[in-house]
Amino acid sequence: IYIIYLSKGISAKEICSLASFVLALQRKICRTSEYLSSTFTPQFRLALVQLHVSKIKADNLGRAQKIVKEAAGQGAKVVVLPECFNSPYGTGFFAEYAEKIPGESTQVLSEAAKECGVYLVGGSIPEEDGGKLYNTCSIFGPDGKLLVKHRKIHLFDVDVPGKIRFQESETLSPGNSLSMFETPFCKVGVGICYDIRFAELAQIYAKKGCQLLVYPGAFNMTTGPAHWELLQRGRAVDNQVYVAAASPARDESASYVAWGHSSVVSPWGEVIAKAGPEESVVYADIDLQYLADMRQQIPITTQRRNDLYSVNSVQEG
Repeated sequence: IYIIYLSKGISAKEICSLASFVLALQRKICRTSEYLSSTFTPQFRLALVQLHVSKIKADNLGRAQKIVKEAAGQGAKVVVLPECFNSPYGTGFFAEYAEKIPGESTQVLSEAAKECGVYLVGGSIPEEDGGKLYNTCSIFGPDGKLLVKHRKIHLFDVDVPGKIRFQESETLSPGNSLSMFETPFCKVGVGICYDIRFAELAQIYAKKGCQLLVYPGAFNMTTGPAHWELLQRGRAVDNQVYVAAASPARDESASYVAWGHSSVVSPWGEVIAKAGPEESVVYADIDLQYLADMRQQIPITTQRRNDLYSVNSVQEG
């Protein structure tokens, strides 16, 4: 500072003031850096609960709460339940099991998140609101407070001759907003089941800074073996993010048989954790430094031709 400013006729008093300012700024930067270092964790454990779902809601809620506690005991910081974790999946069940939010099921989720000190992605439940039904995922923080809720955007309306016909729109209404939440580890984007088929949704989440996408889902015995893993790997590679999909356990006696095989996929497209068809918990250690390294090595984010194409969102939850 002295070398630079003496030649310009700056007084010693002014030099001292400038030096004091620079030193104060340096201390502030150091404190900020230390704070960020203490709050940012490059790795954390994720757990997917592949729950056996019965027609008895109380049993489903009790078992979910118990397994969330077990997952937290294994070091999980983010826990994900499956789609329709409190009820059987099917158009004939949605109205019967529907609840308002807050309600019985979300109260259980809130208590479990607070007791275990985890971020809890509450799979989904049939939600009743304003005379309409939604397939809704509620996310709770370690303090038990609701962070955000995601209503399934894309309804599962398919007709594969001789294999499966399903029309969620016969009873459900679609959600109209994107849903993300912050953790000390990373930003997380949320979709439900059929939402994973729409690459634009995942691209927007990644564009908004999400490093992990979670999809509670219940693919079936037709779409499951064909597309369940393929779609997860596609969304992970396209956007250089971790992708996690939590399914109900397979129940051959159910009217709708879920595929199971809850899994976690790395940004490289590698399946790093995977369940079988039965009730179980899948654990994966999410390595954000690995993600950063991969994005640097293959920098597609900075190579996109936004002058030729772009995907933008208009609604956020």
